[in-house]
Amino acid sequence: MNVLLIGSGGREHALAWKISQSTKLEKLFAIPGNPGIANFAECVGNISIADNAALVAFAQEKNINLVVVGPEAPLVNGLVDALNAAGIKAFGPKKVAAQMEGSKIFAKCLMKKYGIPTADFEVFDNPDAAKIFIQEKNIFPIVIKADGLAAGKGVIVAQTLDEALNAVDEMKTFGSAGNKIVVEEFMNGEEASVLALTDGEKILPLIAAQDHKRVNDGDKGLNTGGMGAYAPAPVVDEKIAAQVEEKILKPTIAALKAEGIIYRGCLYAGLMIVNGEAKVVEFNCRFGDPETQVVLPLMENDLLELMNACADGSLSDKKISWSNQSAVCVILASGGYPKSYKKNLPIDGVTKAKTLGAMIFHAGTKLVDNELVTNGGRVLGVTATAPNLREAVDKAYRCVDVINFKDMHYRRDIAAKAMRNA
Repeated sequence: MNVLLIGSGGREHALAWKISQSTKLEKLFAIPGNPGIANFAECVGNISIADNAALVAFAQEKNINLVVVGPEAPLVNGLVDALNAAGIKAFGPKKVAAQMEGSKIFAKCLMKKYGIPTADFEVFDNPDAAKIFIQEKNIFPIVIKADGLAAGKGVIVAQTLDEALNAVDEMKTFGSAGNKIVVEEFMNGEEASVLALTDGEKILPLIAAQDHKRVNDGDKGLNTGGMGAYAPAPVVDEKIAAQVEEKILKPTIAALKAEGIIYRGCLYAGLMIVNGEAKVVEFNCRFGDPETQVVLPLMENDLLELMNACADGSLSDKKISWSNQSAVCVILASGGYPKSYKKNLPIDGVTKAKTLGAMIFHAGTKLVDNELVTNGGRVLGVTATAPNLREAVDKAYRCVDVINFKDMHYRRDIAAKAMRNA
């Protein structure tokens, strides 16, 4: 198969790494790709991932058999619809199904209508009305979310009334994504992420991971796109996993179908485990980042085969086998992230980290005169696997220690929660 991968982050690097292991793969292309992805794919940097017509034309020219869409924006922008209309198979939901991430209001209203467990919420298109509601509610913490895509940063957990009122105003900084907002109750529990492959009928849940959203140790500081992850997450035991499948994943795919929407691709359920019950924090319409960097190294299947079956509607006879190891990913970020940060800073030590046994997934890098430099807020994902979580953590941080770029920032407590609770 000729495969085209869309995207340029750590998630896409992990996907490229895993797809490249398939015996079914003939040639892998990536648009735009990154220096890490270039080890597995021919990267094409002169086509925008927002240009559906150009992407379709490229796929036709290269006789692409399957397009794998990594990030959410092209899915919400209808890329899969455009590809399918041209007779090209794609892994990922169509535009109407991608609303599960593209509109928090759409997802919350679907959950409410079909009884899928989530936090209580109210929807507002008027900031003043939202502020009056928050003042009358007067229960903190409280959560304020932008309706649309905000690169993982459109959620504020406000601890006080002043923080909540300021958060409502801050939603304007997300442009049209913040024109409507969701105000919802704060759920106090432990977070987990469960990704599932689906062809619109059959659902194959992947092993649970736990992301670390806050920028600093101890879950302090601003929300980010994710500062690290580990898998499997022990908070999702067999009982919780069964509950997630039966009360969340299956009912959600069925609810979408009842609304006339066939969801194919990866459905990401961001969960809060509260007193032994799983509730949905949010849905995403693609693989998680950085969860993908810890889940895929533990998958023993041919990922390309599974993705093709999702696109074909032929997932019914497929099963997934997992390694009994643990995986940990530590994100190395630019100083200042998720706010302003510098780019083009030289990166040292990547080759040495690989010799110590780490998988290094490029998230925000580029080559300048053959030198690897920073090119984003999240720069690298350092992933290690080992027979148990403690060994995987130790191995990951040993590898982190040999990498360096100016103002490099990372969390030192990835997976600490799981080891405390062990």
